[in-house]
This record gives sequence, C-alpha cells and structure tokens, in this order.
Amino acid sequence: MDEELQERFQNYEREIRQIQEQMNAIDQAIVDMGKVSFGLDELKGKKDAEIFAPVGRGIFIPAKILSDELTVDIGEGNFVKKTIPETKAVIKEQMDKLRAMRNDLESELEKISAEITKAMEESKIKSSEKND
Repeated sequence: MDEELQERFQNYEREIRQIQEQMNAIDQAIVDMGKVSFGLDELKGKKDAEIFAPVGRGIFIPAKILSDELTVDIGEGNFVKKTIPETKAVIKEQMDKLRAMRNDLESELEKISAEITKAMEESKIKSSEKND
C-alpha cells in the first residue's frame, strides 16, 4: 500500500472515531433525557409530597413539592415556567433534534465507507497496473 493511500485510511479512521464518539455522546444524552421525562411522570399529582432533590453528584436533600409548575432553562440563562406536559414536549423536541443529528452522523459514516471502498478499488487498479 502506498504512503498516500495509507495516510487517507488513517484520516478515515480518525474521522470514524470522532463520529462514533459524537454518536455515543448523543445516545447518552437521549438516554438521560428519557430518564428525566420518566421522572417527570413520577411528579404528576405529587404537590405537597416530599422528595429527595439532588444537590450534587450523589448528594440529596429532602424537599417539598410546592407547585406543579417547573422552572425550565430554555438556554442562554433564560428560565420559564412550564407545566409537566409542556416540559415533556420540550424534552421530546430536544430528543428529536438529537436523533436527527445522529442520523446525519450515520450518513457521514456511510459516505466515509463509500470513500474507503472507492480508495480500495483505486488501489487495486493501481496495483494491477504495476504488475502488468
């Protein structure tokens, strides 16, 4: 295998690893959002109930639910009041965007795979031409 082809394959390998890391991060974000959505279902109708609210990693404090409204960070330090169903809709929208991003990354992997196949075929042709 010539040096140029080897370099191309190393670049493909690097791109593939980066895309896989991004896909793993997206998958984890989708799982985490799913857990939050499920947790919101557990809060329905629990006004005045006591819960353990997370303060930090593995640290909780007893708290009382005062309202069915949630304060939701909508980005850039902006917070709005939302009901549980409204918040679940926001989470679903975010999950849909993440799934679309994941699909785009899968398309990128397919393109890279096609490029690898093409490079291998070109290499075979060059190799057979040298042997003739």
